Formats: sequence, structure tokens, C-alpha cells
Amino acid sequence: MNIGYFYLAIAIAAEVVATSALKASDGFTKTGPTILVAAGYGVAFYFLSLVLKTVPVGVAYAVWSGVGIVLIALIGWLFMKQALDAGALAGIGLIVAGVIVIQLFSKAAAH
Repeated sequence: MNIGYFYLAIAIAAEVVATSALKASDGFTKTGPTILVAAGYGVAFYFLSLVLKTVPVGVAYAVWSGVGIVLIALIGWLFMKQALDAGALAGIGLIVAGVIVIQLFSKAAAH
């Protein structure tokens, strides 16, 4: 396995934590969540920069943003009681399908 994809998993996890803390930061007026947002995004971008040493930027960003979108939507649904209607679920399904297609069929993803 390419170490870049391990770093990408860390970048995605950090970005998801940071994005999840944005709501709790209340417009950056609450110190704890604000620190979590800043630290999470810092870790995410640091590891994304490491990813780009071995994974093409287009592939890395597509996977990072796609998986991040899906995870944030799930967190919103599970923990923040945000509704996901049929259109949202269909869109999320297409994002997942796109990430799978990139990973399975793109020669660029293998570099």
C-alpha cells in the first residue's frame, strides 16, 4: 500500500473532526472548539501535503473531499439530527461511486 493513502486517511479524519467542531465553535466564539478547528485543519493540510509526494493532486483531492463529504453528512445525520432526503442520499451515493471508480479504474490513482 502506498504510504500516501495512509497519510490521506489521517488528513481526512483530521478534516472531519475540524469540520464537525465548526458548529460547536459558534462562529469562533468558544475557545475549545475553535482550537479543535484550527488544530484539525492544520493536521489535515500537513498530512495532505505529505500525500501529494506520492499521490497525484487531483486524485488525492477527489478522495479527500469525497470521503470527507460523506463522513460529514453521516456525522450530521447521526449526531446533529440533520435530515438526509432522497436527493441527498442519491448525491452521497454518487460521490461514493466516484471515489470507488477512481480507486479501481484510474491509472493515476496507482502512482
